[in-house]
Amino acid sequence: MANIVHIKGTGTIGEPLIGLLDDHREAFGIDEITFHKRTPLIDERAKINDLMRRGASLAVDQDRWSEFEELGHAPKFEAREAVNRASVVIDCTPAGNENKEKYYESAEGPLGFLAQGSEFGFGKPYARGINDAALDRDTDRFLQIVSCNTHNISSLVKTLAMDGDGTSHLESGRFLCMRRANDISQDGSFSPSPTVGIHNDPNFGTHHARDSHELFATMGYDLPVWSSVIKLPTQYMHAIWFSLTLDRDITVEEATERLQANTRVALTYKRSANTIFSFGRDHGFFGRILSQTVVAVETLAVRNSNEIIGFCFTPQDGNALLSSLTATLWYLHPDGFEERIDAIRPYLFQEV
Repeated sequence: MANIVHIKGTGTIGEPLIGLLDDHREAFGIDEITFHKRTPLIDERAKINDLMRRGASLAVDQDRWSEFEELGHAPKFEAREAVNRASVVIDCTPAGNENKEKYYESAEGPLGFLAQGSEFGFGKPYARGINDAALDRDTDRFLQIVSCNTHNISSLVKTLAMDGDGTSHLESGRFLCMRRANDISQDGSFSPSPTVGIHNDPNFGTHHARDSHELFATMGYDLPVWSSVIKLPTQYMHAIWFSLTLDRDITVEEATERLQANTRVALTYKRSANTIFSFGRDHGFFGRILSQTVVAVETLAVRNSNEIIGFCFTPQDGNALLSSLTATLWYLHPDGFEERIDAIRPYLFQEV
């Protein structure tokens, strides 16, 4: 059987994911890439044409087929057909749960379905390097790739508060997520001033800590984490202030060594989002740094000998792209899928 990956959506995650899979298709052992575009837009014609030039095939809704042809596109598959013939379906839209009920649960062909961070409840939450051991091919047909900030929070917790044998030393984890207003590719939803978010979860504050808690819960942990959020008038990157209180002493030197030893963590001596963002633009894939987090080394501090505090930056959905890729290859290649990821290791920076 051919290994076919179908991506639904061409937004801030879907577009670079299609490019990532297409450009490394041979290394990943993928035979065909298809993608679904819901709305025909003349201002996105060049983007769709370039994704097709790279080798991906366009799928559209039947009632929109002629509209795409009028723009000069040549659709190859109808939307439901593209889902049914795929080996793995990656939903990069904000309607993953709706599509699951409408299309995915009745589709017999695909081995697995992935949805992105906002789609809580779609399936087992997953982040590469955090809960890989919790995945089960016999039961996990639906996975939720957690949000980029949840990746960041979870990576900090696992790296700084847990030992190699899985022992957790976390007594309290607090995170202030300072979100960019919107992506540079988006015109809408920009926030002209700092806008604070509400704590709508009595146990975790916002969904970022809740999702991180649920991620670790797949491995039997019940972690005490709390997050708050503020949206800032910038389009560059999310930033996070963190405080991890442990049940043991820690030093800045030990924390730095732990971060350096984690190949999914990037360290930086930069302290502004624009300089880190520009590094990703110049050296990343589709402008993305694929590391889980970028920690500003010089901001690390220890309070009361057991509380590690600092700032870090969240790599513009790059961590979610990496987890989406890993989960896809996990479905397609039960044995030896890790070696196939070597093709994109140059974008897993350890220093920015």
